[in-house]
Amino acid sequence: MAPNRRGIPGLMTAMFTAGFLLASSAHAQTDSALPPVQKSGAVEYLSGGIGLEESTAIKGASRHWPLSLVFSVQAAGKAEFASDVKLEIHDAKGAPVLETTASGPFLLAKLPPGSYSLRATLVGKTLERKVQIKAGSSARVELVWPAGTNQGQS
Repeated sequence: MAPNRRGIPGLMTAMFTAGFLLASSAHAQTDSALPPVQKSGAVEYLSGGIGLEESTAIKGASRHWPLSLVFSVQAAGKAEFASDVKLEIHDAKGAPVLETTASGPFLLAKLPPGSYSLRATLVGKTLERKVQIKAGSSARVELVWPAGTNQGQS
């Protein structure tokens, strides 16, 4: 008996469709792990990263956001994630564009291209940075406080 040649293309189509659906499902699960997008004035942002699933989702999404911030405290030769960071972002003219408290070690913000100054405060200790946002790219800034900064924090 001759092999059924019609069955091979059908099987290949079914396998491709199943693979596509699995990939789409994995992407949807990653998106659903993201914290909700918030808005402050004209700036959309999200903050979080508590737990492996949420932090992995934020790291994956960060390349689609113009600004990606990571907050941590130096501890025994490594950095430990920090949260409850009070953040202020000002444009080149000094006007505030975002003021919030980060609910986790990551914050992603959709800012238009330009120069910005960041002011991040953790347990009364403030770090300041300048950042340039360029069209079509993503800027990443890591803010690391000295060891002991978060001691006594509940």
